[in-house]
Amino acid sequence: MRELTRPPRLAPGARVAVVAPSGPVSEERLQAGLDVLRGWDLDPVVGPHVLDRHGRLGYLAGTDADRAADLQAAWCDPAVDAVLCARGGYGAQRMADLLDWTAMRAAGPKAFVGFSDITVLHQAFATRLGLVTLHGPAAAGVDFLKNARAQDHLRATLFAPESVRSIASGGTALVPGRARGVTLGGCLSMLAADLGTPHARDGARGGLLLIEDVGEQPYRVDRMLTQLLRSGWLDGVTGIALGSWDGCGPYGELRAVLADRLGGLGVPVAEEFGFGHCPGALTVPFGVRAELDADAGTLTLDEPALR
Repeated sequence: MRELTRPPRLAPGARVAVVAPSGPVSEERLQAGLDVLRGWDLDPVVGPHVLDRHGRLGYLAGTDADRAADLQAAWCDPAVDAVLCARGGYGAQRMADLLDWTAMRAAGPKAFVGFSDITVLHQAFATRLGLVTLHGPAAAGVDFLKNARAQDHLRATLFAPESVRSIASGGTALVPGRARGVTLGGCLSMLAADLGTPHARDGARGGLLLIEDVGEQPYRVDRMLTQLLRSGWLDGVTGIALGSWDGCGPYGELRAVLADRLGGLGVPVAEEFGFGHCPGALTVPFGVRAELDADAGTLTLDEPALR
């Protein structure tokens, strides 16, 4: 697995676009998120369809075509320095094939931030654009609005990425050891759902896999990990960092599943790493070479996530 191109960091006054590729967005939360960004001396602009809601499918932020148009317009606008997703939810799979990846590649690199359902786009940005992306808080998400750690870590990653080259979780080792590789991952259910699709990664060989999920019972986590194992997608993975598992059942039961399914890979596995659907979620980059120390609970990047 090769390292990807690192986009430029942000500077005060940078223009950032907020888009909604997946689920619908609350206007109140959106405005609160924009206020946070303005407080960072950024110039946020909002896609025209961010507050839309699909007429028949209320779990979507407008039509597939409109959500794709917002993302593509923001990405291809030379005045926009970064694109932030307003929230996750569901819907990125439905619009990923509507994007003009050739035009987006020609637009050049810029920072892209999101998590949860946005995992689908993290994969596509890696395979189609060859870019490092940031698995970080949603701009209209509750955690981003309410939690200083989530805000501070994302802000440092965007403005001073050398200051967060070492990401410390405070977690423990499910399987001890150290490993090196190129980071990838996201929401487990979306990685499983993305298997075999045109923009998904072929596998995790040579990679440090960072995974998390929300609202999935232990047997469902078992099923998704088993799917990745049976498909060969986990062949050659060098190490695994486990983020949050909010609403995924008693952690003791879930931990037994994670140990059963991942322990046989023979690679270090760090747990409770503090990214994903959890209070104070850390921002982690995908596409950079790093070292995982499962015993210390640290992920150390060879280079800053942004240049």
